Amino acid sequence: MYTLNKKIINLVPYEPISGTYDIRLDANECPDNLPEFIREDIKAEIDKLAFNRYPDPMASSVVEAFASYYGINSALVTAGNGSDELIFLIEAAFLEKGDKMLVVSPDFSMYNFYSSICEVECETFVKNDNLDIDVDALIEKVNSDGIKLLMFSNPCNPTGRGITADEARRLVTSVDALVILDEAYMDFWDQSLLSEVEKYSNLIVFRTASKAVGSAALRLGFAVANETISRAVKAVKSPYNVNSFSQAAGAVIFKNKEYLQNRQKTIVKNRETLYNGLMELGKAQEDFTPIESVANFVFVRTSQAEKIFAYLKSKSIVVRLMGSYLRITAGTGQEVEQVLNSIREYFEVTA
Repeated sequence: MYTLNKKIINLVPYEPISGTYDIRLDANECPDNLPEFIREDIKAEIDKLAFNRYPDPMASSVVEAFASYYGINSALVTAGNGSDELIFLIEAAFLEKGDKMLVVSPDFSMYNFYSSICEVECETFVKNDNLDIDVDALIEKVNSDGIKLLMFSNPCNPTGRGITADEARRLVTSVDALVILDEAYMDFWDQSLLSEVEKYSNLIVFRTASKAVGSAALRLGFAVANETISRAVKAVKSPYNVNSFSQAAGAVIFKNKEYLQNRQKTIVKNRETLYNGLMELGKAQEDFTPIESVANFVFVRTSQAEKIFAYLKSKSIVVRLMGSYLRITAGTGQEVEQVLNSIREYFEVTA
């Protein structure tokens, strides 16, 4: 009788929070749907699609729109079916049997998960007590342990912390390993290396349309690297990995630069309101510590995390529970106000 192998036999499907809630602040999504004028332009492009044909294998239209939006060379960009596909693809293709990769902790859990599926040895570098990366210690770890691939998010999901561009440059130039900077949240900060990838032989930068671009439904991710690495990524990816709908919609969305940039500024403003409000709440609590963030969410350390999570859920508000932490996405101005009021109510009723 056939049995599953040991690396997958005990796996369970990923199950995000299900159900209907008034306020969803658990997935770091953009709080606003696309405006009608952009949706109308998308509909017009969808009407032009040839449904009987495979999509453009290079996703040229959306890659060019993405490159134009960020002011980079489109030849250096590879589109993926979400960043998850690119993570899995690069771990599987760029590492060989016996190679070791390194992730940091805490960080995005899928880096480690895919390494187990690819049967790649994955080591972990633990951040300091302030949830920051000691760059010198990380460099030493990569070089002393023979690491072939280092992957981490900058800014970090779930902490909201980040290393500066200067620190990232020093890291990339001090190791022989391939370095992947997952800049999914860099639209909310100004420390990107996206425009510098051609300078380095060992750097890939990931970007996504799921956060500031507000298009999580499209599952669009991008890998940006020098021409040699980009050619290899394009060679090993599936031929038609990004569907025609996502290509058409993404090309329209990225062309609306002014709208996207204005909305990004609003999200940052709401994040600051959320952080400042949480800090005010923390002044009256011994065990409630918000972590200053450069992403679109705030990470909060508290032993009451599970109880606060349950209380918010009873108010039809969901955030992300992560052990003794809560990760709270910056929603609309009204949503930020409501979640702050609800946490304040929790402390009042439990005082």
